[in-house]
Amino acid sequence: MARFSLSQDLGIDLGTANTLVYVRGKGIVVREPSVVAKNRTTGEIQAVGSEARNMIGRTPGNISVIRPMKDGVIADYDTTAAMMKYYIKQAQKNRSSFARKPNVMVCVPSGITMVEERAVIDATKQAGAKDAFPIAEPFAAAIGAGLPVWEPTGSMIVDIGGGTTEVAIISLGGIVTSQSIRTAGDDMDDSIIQYIRKKYNLMIGERSAESIKMDIGSAGMLYMKDEMDIRGRDLLTGLPKTITISAEEVAISLKDTVTAIIDAVKNTLEKSPPELAADIMDRGIVLSGGGALLKGLDQILSDETNMPVFVAEEPLDSVAIGTGKSLDYMQHFKSNPNVSTRSTME
Repeated sequence: MARFSLSQDLGIDLGTANTLVYVRGKGIVVREPSVVAKNRTTGEIQAVGSEARNMIGRTPGNISVIRPMKDGVIADYDTTAAMMKYYIKQAQKNRSSFARKPNVMVCVPSGITMVEERAVIDATKQAGAKDAFPIAEPFAAAIGAGLPVWEPTGSMIVDIGGGTTEVAIISLGGIVTSQSIRTAGDDMDDSIIQYIRKKYNLMIGERSAESIKMDIGSAGMLYMKDEMDIRGRDLLTGLPKTITISAEEVAISLKDTVTAIIDAVKNTLEKSPPELAADIMDRGIVLSGGGALLKGLDQILSDETNMPVFVAEEPLDSVAIGTGKSLDYMQHFKSNPNVSTRSTME
């Protein structure tokens, strides 16, 4: 299998919530939210990444804060291209070796359409890439998690990102069967927001919901002693208000999202060839992505599937690491695009 050895090449995890850039030999050099602040009047980019994220809910009328990725695909093409250009420049900062445009390996959801995939490739090229190669997100996550994806043995990965949950069974360098659902971390945040709004008539923001999920959120009734004070706007009086929410309430609000993820895992296992299913029984299921950090999710998945479930060593970075490591195999992805990005059983 032909390998590329140019150190300038980049791997990009273009996520709904965060974008990570991997440089060969350096590892992950950029880790920023996929958020852009834009001037509505002039169309100019005001801020990108963490700086833009800090502006959410705090901007004047002429500035809008945009998340250009939605459900794992591009929702705003020009803004996505501008964001990627900024991050590629950040990755190239203080590196004289970038004398040419880099080749870029960029991850895409396994359930993406050809039109959506072409949009990602074109945006990457517009952002400054010489050429762009798509790699399926679960395949990259499996590589980053250290699974033996090139061997004739079954490996199962469940990557729970911000916009999509990617479930895949992988063997011999390809996805055998997979399912991509647009239910993931963002839906968890929205479920918390809607629950608090309905029960307490309190409106909270995305960042508050994410903090609740990270601090006291869980997939089941395993951590019920925790509670947390949250602040928001009372919908009845319009005034600021503070309430205390329990971990049990958060678990209830997340139940539908967790159930959807469990169902996706079960559906993928049902479509698995018997030999690969036996391998997975031995090796277990690996969780990656930010959603893998939800307390108790690994235990509930294990109970529902009767299989061992493990969280990847670096769940937040697995996709970016796998995308970067795949730089050595660009020729493989170029000559076998359907193997690398789509299930062979579709």
